[in-house]
Amino acid sequence: MLKITLTKGLVGKTKVQRRVVTALGLGKYGSSVVHHDSPTIRGMVNKISHLLTVEKADAKEAKKETKAKAKTKA
Repeated sequence: MLKITLTKGLVGKTKVQRRVVTALGLGKYGSSVVHHDSPTIRGMVNKISHLLTVEKADAKEAKKETKAKAKTKA
């Protein structure tokens, strides 16, 4: 599992970079998501690595992040 955090803003970035950020599920500066470590996710992270911070996450942290998102959406 990877915890991906957007650490730089999107002002002045290309359309492709903005679309990759959206595809990862990130919104605005400081937002975080947890994804499974797969070649697809790694490719997207490599494309915009200068905008992100990536950390390894365990399964417990991933469940906690998912529950927190569910509460904010409701």
